[in-house]
Amino acid sequence: MEPLTLRPMQPADRWDVADLICVSTNYWYQTHGRPAIFSGGAETTVVFFDVYEALDPGCGVVAMDAATGRLAGSCFFHPRPTHVSLGIMNVHPNHAGRGVASRLLKYIIEAADRQQKPLRLVSSAMNLDSFSLYTRAAFVPQTVFQDMCLAVPPDGLPAGLADTRIVREATAADIADMVALEMEVAGVSRQKDFEYFLANRDGFWHASVRCDARGELEGFLVSCGHHGCNMIGPGAALSGEAMLPLVAAELDRHRGRTPVMLVPVQCAPLVQALYRWGGRNCETHFSQVRGPASPLHGVHMPTFLPESA
Repeated sequence: MEPLTLRPMQPADRWDVADLICVSTNYWYQTHGRPAIFSGGAETTVVFFDVYEALDPGCGVVAMDAATGRLAGSCFFHPRPTHVSLGIMNVHPNHAGRGVASRLLKYIIEAADRQQKPLRLVSSAMNLDSFSLYTRAAFVPQTVFQDMCLAVPPDGLPAGLADTRIVREATAADIADMVALEMEVAGVSRQKDFEYFLANRDGFWHASVRCDARGELEGFLVSCGHHGCNMIGPGAALSGEAMLPLVAAELDRHRGRTPVMLVPVQCAPLVQALYRWGGRNCETHFSQVRGPASPLHGVHMPTFLPESA
């Protein structure tokens, strides 16, 4: 078999990468007895390329089959002041067993090592191949998340689930406090992400904040309304009680839809509330770190777009 070559991702790869994400993700779920995640084709998954490229231009790598010139795999990464995040990684089913994922991971590990920063990711606990790939490369699981989805009624959540009156829409003036709070809770800093969410040039982002009686930030939560990735998160809060009204407020913005969120298993107040509201588990994920990691001091809810372990 002809060798693989790695090169930086280019704007011309946009549709090929989108198609790869769609095909490889659907293939994994369907071969494990579950329905396709992306039923709309590359039109659904091109949002990953667009968001990642807008946030971190040029921070992607592709593996090419030397014989055909076709895409065998792709991955994104996101340099941040405190760490590097590993973005969505995909390998075409036709190239399984060729070490594509290992090559892509090695490329990004070397990029993080050159910056002398930890490398962070969110990975499926159900995909043992990816779990083994990462733990063999010295990633250590930090937090377990229940992927919970909740069908929001067309007329909104029932009144009284949580006091959302103490929640307001986030503004650019909140960004510095959001950065400081996430640093306190999870030891990570990514101001660029929050600036991107609140600018909302895509038209499908929203963020809420909760402050105490003194006006100090207790929590924030972002949601994504894109049809290919309807998620609640990322977010951080000092406690589950502080996160609860934020989740209720962001869920209510997605009426008639079924967003998914990554809820830390140890946050019992939030987990139990979501069960009462009709939430159900659909998968489990780990946040993993290669390198030093700060212990959590509160609630941290990552997401898949952009990846935020």
